[in-house]
Amino acid sequence: MLANTIISDWKKLQYKPIYWLEGEEEYFIDQVMDFAETQILNESETGFNLTVFYGKDAEWPNIINACRRYPMFAERQVVLLKEAQQMRDIEKLEAYIENPLHSTIFVVSYKEKKVDGRTRLAKLLKEKGVVLTTKKLYDNQLPEWTEELVESKLHTISNKALMLLVDHIGNDLSRIENEVDKILINLSNRKNITEDDVEKYVGVSKDFNVFELQAALATKNLPKAIQIIQYFEANPKAAPIQFILPSLYSFFSKVFMIHGLNTRDEKTVAASLGINSFFIKDYLKAANIYSYPDVEKLILLLSEYNLKSIGINNSGTPDASLLKEMVVKMMLNF
Repeated sequence: MLANTIISDWKKLQYKPIYWLEGEEEYFIDQVMDFAETQILNESETGFNLTVFYGKDAEWPNIINACRRYPMFAERQVVLLKEAQQMRDIEKLEAYIENPLHSTIFVVSYKEKKVDGRTRLAKLLKEKGVVLTTKKLYDNQLPEWTEELVESKLHTISNKALMLLVDHIGNDLSRIENEVDKILINLSNRKNITEDDVEKYVGVSKDFNVFELQAALATKNLPKAIQIIQYFEANPKAAPIQFILPSLYSFFSKVFMIHGLNTRDEKTVAASLGINSFFIKDYLKAANIYSYPDVEKLILLLSEYNLKSIGINNSGTPDASLLKEMVVKMMLNF
């Protein structure tokens, strides 16, 4: 089940007695927990009917007693167990999960891991409750997720602004939402987020970033590539080498895959490789300029400089110098 499905059911006043939220992606778990804590009960009901436990300090008898208590002056009560992965003897909750009270909504946050599916606890949760298992989004899913997030806030975002935002922040959904909210506060009556907004309010340059470096490499524009690297050198936090190299590796890995396709049709290639259609031209340009053997050598070169960036076969060359050296080899040797 998805987080928004659970919240949608709750908005319709459709409740189950137990919700178990587990897995790697904290954003979705926090989203459900926050709604449970602030929206299920109204303000007058919360004082008597909301109980919050934290796994590190919680004792299982106290949790069960709270869950078995009947609501006061309300139809239901809410019991939250946060950070349940830190709780000792969590399997002791099986006694309650097997026979829950239907006037209690018991919501458990079990982050960073999943319950072993072979255990009795897992089987009871599946039988008696609702289990939300979250996973980290893949990098190629982030643009679509972010665009849907912006649309849910009744705004739109340009393709370049979208990719700048996602590329700068990475796979941190909470931070993406925080940055989007910060931008929206400053938009006044405007409904579309542009790359200028991302540059101004998030602090990422629209002209000097990893995407522009990729574009320079794709067209063998050495002066532009060196200019971008010099910007990175002057602004170390803008794009550390440990961030740049994986991004370039991902770019050329997809170029490598394009050589294995039987088409250069933009829509087909974008769909096959999960590339945002706005940037597909850069990948196709690179595939036209760099042959299959060339790209293979580029990927090996990127691996070599990735090792150098962590000190292997490197006597202390600064990151910017490593990047310049690598870019020159990439453009002039192939």
